[in-house]
Amino acid sequence: MPKNPTTYVARPLAGFPLEAELAAMREILPAAVATAQLTEAEGGGPVHFVTLLPGMARGYKRADGVPVVATQPSHPSDDVARDLGNALVAALAADPKSAATPAPLGEPGPRLQELIDQDAPVSFELRDSFEYWTELDPEDKTLADTAVRLAEETTPTAAVGEVAGAYWARINGREYLRWSLGIAEDELLDALARLQAKRQAGVVEDSKYAGAFRTMGVVIPVWELPRGASAEELAGPLAEFKARLDQALAEERPLDANERRSRAGLVARFLTLR
Repeated sequence: MPKNPTTYVARPLAGFPLEAELAAMREILPAAVATAQLTEAEGGGPVHFVTLLPGMARGYKRADGVPVVATQPSHPSDDVARDLGNALVAALAADPKSAATPAPLGEPGPRLQELIDQDAPVSFELRDSFEYWTELDPEDKTLADTAVRLAEETTPTAAVGEVAGAYWARINGREYLRWSLGIAEDELLDALARLQAKRQAGVVEDSKYAGAFRTMGVVIPVWELPRGASAEELAGPLAEFKARLDQALAEERPLDANERRSRAGLVARFLTLR
């Protein structure tokens, strides 16, 4: 992969252990924390990725010295992996309890994959608050109070059962499923088109496919759910839908004419978010 910060990379975190989670954190999750491990060259300790940091900072060093990188602030280059790597380098160099100031991306530098031990265990946790802010500086009461207020303004969001990457959300009084799958775009679109052509693309009865985000090269399909649907009642049907989707993904034959028309309709409802 190129290091030139002016080069657009369509899927910057392809193969990265937390690709689907970081894509979801960047676009659809209000509060979440993912944890990975630095390479030995970078000290080998933990690094936390979060949705938001105070003041929309891109990086921070916690009071205990652990670096934290935010996923939602805008990125200045066309390679998100380079931007996240730049923020992590700045967080490592910052003083404890301080926001990081990433250097301008005028020169090539490390991408995130070069700083993270991709063979080490990773973890991910959806949060219902920004309580992790208190770990940045436990003595800063203003920071803690701001985190509480911010949580009151966020979109209600919940994980759906044991289905990885699937999140229920209530937006403007309507319920939606947003699903960060981490599957290659062409494969996922073909599979969804096969289901759509057979009228099997709804995740539950009376749900409808609403479109999809495309962010960091990851496709996040969105379904509008029946009014009042809860995350709990969605878990079983979604697991069954996942089985149908897996079958469609396993098909190797070319799409037929009806499926190609369905695929075109899916693509027409894409929203690309870099």
